[in-house]
Amino acid sequence: MIPRRRARTHELSASSPLALTSPKRASKEIRILHQPGFVLHSYPYKETSLIVDVFSRDHGRVSLVAKGAKRPTSALRSVLQTFQPLNISWTGKSEIRTLTTAEWVGGMLPLEKSALLCGFYLNELLVKFLLRDEVNTILFDAYVSSLNQLAHNESAAIVLRKFELKLLQQAGLIGDLTYCVSSRTRIFAEELYVLEPGVGVRLTSLAENLPQVSGKTLLDMSVENYSDPLTQVQSKQLMRFLLSFHLHGTPLNTRQILIDLHKL
Repeated sequence: MIPRRRARTHELSASSPLALTSPKRASKEIRILHQPGFVLHSYPYKETSLIVDVFSRDHGRVSLVAKGAKRPTSALRSVLQTFQPLNISWTGKSEIRTLTTAEWVGGMLPLEKSALLCGFYLNELLVKFLLRDEVNTILFDAYVSSLNQLAHNESAAIVLRKFELKLLQQAGLIGDLTYCVSSRTRIFAEELYVLEPGVGVRLTSLAENLPQVSGKTLLDMSVENYSDPLTQVQSKQLMRFLLSFHLHGTPLNTRQILIDLHKL
């Protein structure tokens, strides 16, 4: 069972970004060389530079200033693209460090059409849930695997369900899906349950206002088996509820686009 992270969402104001910054700060300048990573998001900084939000394998999510990246002659201009595997180097000790080099690694197919929108959805989830400077190689590997599956036209809905669950588990927001906290036993496939945030899986009650799912659905999700159509339907409803709860109702832009296209 993954240890639960102490809830910190209550500290956020309505206008605060949901991704918090880790309280740890480097006391001296660090230099990181050739770190595998992906660009999650970027935005303009001053006249010729960019602030780049990067998900790195061994250093987690970091913010980097890419100096001169907007110049037509910059070698970084065509490299700092989403969904491209990169080797990234940076230096600095402040919250926003300085990108020194970024090299395209290759080896992954590009995302196209609806798969591209799904990729942006994954990035939006990471930006909102992943703490800065918090290493999570399990989630990094799950992200790479999800991009590869989307690029190879695997079921987008199933790929997203797997990643959503992994994300919430790694954030400490979901515990063991196979354990019922009310009966203190392993769940039964034929029973109905709810997953109450902050509590865990429990038996459903008569006046229930949470999404009800079968024990079989929870058991299927725990082993990443989404072959049953009912599991697909119930897992989507469950994940939609949990994400909305932990985002305090803040909508996900890419999710709405995908819903409109009947892809999610």
